[in-house]
Amino acid sequence: MPISITMPALSPTMEEGTLAKWLVKEGQAISSGDVIAEIETDKATMEVEAIDDGTVGKLLVAEGTEGVKVNTVIAVLLEEGEDAGALSGFDTGVAAKPGAAPAPVPTPQAEPAAVPAPQAAPAAAPVAEQPVTVSAPRLVAVGGSDRVVASPLARRMAAQSGLDLGSMAGSGPGGRIVKADIESALSGGAPVQRAATGAAQPQRAAAPIQPGAAYVEVPNNTMRKVIARRLTESKQLVPHFYMTVDCDIDKLMAMRKELNERGAKDAAFKLSVNDFIIRAAALALKKVPSANASWTDAATLRYTTVDISVAVAVANGLITPVVRHADQKGLAEISNQMKDLAGRAQEGKLLPEEYQGGTFSISNLGMYGIKEFAAVINPPQGAILAVGKGEQRPVVKDGALSIATMMSCTLSCDHRVVDGAIGAELLQAFKGFIEDPVTMLL
Repeated sequence: MPISITMPALSPTMEEGTLAKWLVKEGQAISSGDVIAEIETDKATMEVEAIDDGTVGKLLVAEGTEGVKVNTVIAVLLEEGEDAGALSGFDTGVAAKPGAAPAPVPTPQAEPAAVPAPQAAPAAAPVAEQPVTVSAPRLVAVGGSDRVVASPLARRMAAQSGLDLGSMAGSGPGGRIVKADIESALSGGAPVQRAATGAAQPQRAAAPIQPGAAYVEVPNNTMRKVIARRLTESKQLVPHFYMTVDCDIDKLMAMRKELNERGAKDAAFKLSVNDFIIRAAALALKKVPSANASWTDAATLRYTTVDISVAVAVANGLITPVVRHADQKGLAEISNQMKDLAGRAQEGKLLPEEYQGGTFSISNLGMYGIKEFAAVINPPQGAILAVGKGEQRPVVKDGALSIATMMSCTLSCDHRVVDGAIGAELLQAFKGFIEDPVTMLL
């Protein structure tokens, strides 16, 4: 029986992707684990592996095709002993839905959905030509051999809440357990059904073009569309408030110089100001754990780990690789890890678990000469720190006017999670580590 290979969901936010390149040809024999295609997601270009042995019977989606919906059939794999005749009767122009029973006569109940109902088991197929549908990539499995498939955020939320993922049905692609399922379980309800990908969305009128204005039309890629959607939702749904603190970084700059001189002897590391910022933010969050949190309608999620997302500019937009357990890592380790993550981010080679699941974000535009700015919160996180450049400014110390290197940092907070006093306490702790950097080494 032919096996359908579908467009996989390579991240919790992915609804469609670009089939950048086929790495196999029709008639080619492949084995489980072989890389068969490159898929461009909203964050990166990722390789997709086959999970079955067989022969490529038909490639249904051409290279370079944009906007391919998740779960769309992109290729058909023939099992051992089958030939092209096995595809007879299979409509290669229709995207099969995983887990859906064949329905020769359309009925109102058989109306296609983006994701099948978790409780609906696949019915026995009376039609021999109906292919078995599987997802192409290797998804993250929870519990080893149990093959419970869940997003990184869902796993984190389940672990924090003591939920057994093995007893849950997922509403994501291929039965994947997603954030909505965890939230529903916490509130005592049934798993939330994911909205159909093809559902009509409210449309806004396009902005009028100024008469006579010259322009070049640059098509919006997947990353830009996702950034636009998520940040629009953030500003519309998250009650932002902002607070700014000025930090004296003269001691920090002196320590950075000394440590880099020592590291240069064996090329072990080269610290940037951003490395100190990541370390200081992580220690401040450990000191003020109430700020290391996210909002859900059922509960406030207070994270037990400090995982710092750091905004990195890439060609198509930006991405936020995550420094896991940043409060437990020294400056050299943070520095080397960030260089690796940033380099692979710009090459589009980050794995989903390397840019998903952060608990707090940092956006540093100081290297661009930006003095001060306010960043938009990256949901579901509860806060983000915007960092400006260090510059010499006149300051008053002990009643006397002097010059100091000052850096302005603005904290954007979700008021549902972080109240003013908690945000102020977090900034105070951060400022303390920045202005007395030796405390970061203790």
